[in-house]
Parts: sequence; structure tokens; C-alpha cells
Amino acid sequence: MRKKGFCRFYKDLLFGESVKNHQLVKWRLNHGRGQLSIFCIMKAQGPGDQLDIIHCAFLKQPYYMKNPAYIYGIAGSYNEALDMVVDMTTKANEAGFEGRIVDYLDSNF
Repeated sequence: MRKKGFCRFYKDLLFGESVKNHQLVKWRLNHGRGQLSIFCIMKAQGPGDQLDIIHCAFLKQPYYMKNPAYIYGIAGSYNEALDMVVDMTTKANEAGFEGRIVDYLDSNF
């Protein structure tokens, strides 16, 4: 039986400017390997939220092995992740998806 991995990635995954070696970072996230300064922008698990910003260490929990997180972006710091979410929100508003960031990301590509 094949493992699912700890996360699934958005088709056009977004990376922060400070993230280097994208393929290695993705591999480490998917296999639960530790990284000190990586934050993930993921689809929220709660019904009233849209996106969550979490440190990659949370993905090592056994819950995510059975329920992989859906990751839209990877940033090198929390502030960079916030900037990426602001950019996503701006693009969603310009495209006519006011306040519906996840709908914009899912329908955009």
C-alpha cells in the first residue's frame, strides 16, 4: 500500500522569494522532514475560514498522514506568508472574487 504523504500541492504552487531549492522543500514537506523556517499557506480545515498559515512542523502530526493538507504556497517566514496572502487577496479582488480567495485559486488554473 502506497503512502499518501503529509500534503498535496496546488497545481501552480506559489513560493516566497526567500525559498530556495523548491523541489527539495516540497519533498521534505511531503515526507514529514523537518525544516526550520518554512511556513505553509494551506486550505483551512474549519468551515468559516479560507486559508491557514502554519509552520511546517505541524505537518508531521499523524493526522496529516491520513488527511493530507492542501498547500497553496510555501514561504520562508511568517511575514512573507502574510505578504503572499495579501497578494492572493488582491488578485482575487481584481478578478471579481471579493473575499473568496480559495474560489479564485481553485477556478483560476
